[in-house]
Amino acid sequence: MTLFKGAATALITPFKNNDKIDFEALENLVNFQIDNGISALVVAGTTGEPTTMTHAERTSVERFVLECTKGRIPVIIGAGSNNTHTAVEYAREAEDLGANGVLVVTPYYNKCTQAGLIAHYTTVADAINIPVILYNVPGRTGVNINPDTALKLSDHKNIVAIKEASGQLNQFMSLAPLIEGKMDLYSGDDGLIYPLMALGAIGVISVASNIIPKFISELVGAYFDDNLSLSRDMQFKVNPLISALFSEVNPIPVKCAARLLGLCDDYMRLPLTKYSKENELKKTLKDFGLKLT
Repeated sequence: MTLFKGAATALITPFKNNDKIDFEALENLVNFQIDNGISALVVAGTTGEPTTMTHAERTSVERFVLECTKGRIPVIIGAGSNNTHTAVEYAREAEDLGANGVLVVTPYYNKCTQAGLIAHYTTVADAINIPVILYNVPGRTGVNINPDTALKLSDHKNIVAIKEASGQLNQFMSLAPLIEGKMDLYSGDDGLIYPLMALGAIGVISVASNIIPKFISELVGAYFDDNLSLSRDMQFKVNPLISALFSEVNPIPVKCAARLLGLCDDYMRLPLTKYSKENELKKTLKDFGLKLT
């Protein structure tokens, strides 16, 4: 089962300066994404800062986005944890809320072996009846899903895709032919959308699309419309902006950009702090052609 083909946004969570979730801004963000061609939304992923929200806050954000979306596009909820039982709880709750699927990051900090990854993901996938996307981001978690492990997991009926954010083209080149026809692949790196589609990805789960959803959607769309030169040129054009958006820990820069564009405040919950290179980011946004508020 393919959850989506195209560009999905790893949605930021806007907070007010009083530390409360800004639901008005969140609704505007959801509609901004849908109105500009985004194919799916990922809620409570890394970019959404779920690790600094209470369980009740996470649930309220997830429920609210599902209500705002009204079935117009798929909503995928982050259900990752380094505690397998907690990941199961998050995944079951996502299913109960009406999510179209879950995104499950590899266990972090305590980490595990490849056998542990198979057991972890199998336990989560066995507990629900909605699709699971594996999320491989070893730079954050310290754990890599090896291609052979992904192949084994692809045999599970509920494990339908992998978000590959290792940044290693060699890994992707090993992975893609192994799981072709068994599991969908998504780029987890905004700077590698075009090359990963050339190697078999059917889209991206993007951070940059929080602020430029139409551009990222069109970059992906051009590729699948066989306008490869346009898609490639769009990747070249956006890469300086992407570099700026990852010049500090995500989602610090993209939330600053969202404020500069009038989308929401850039309040961050500790240990994340405000962006330290705002003037440089302003110039990059202007150079890209965006109008600041």
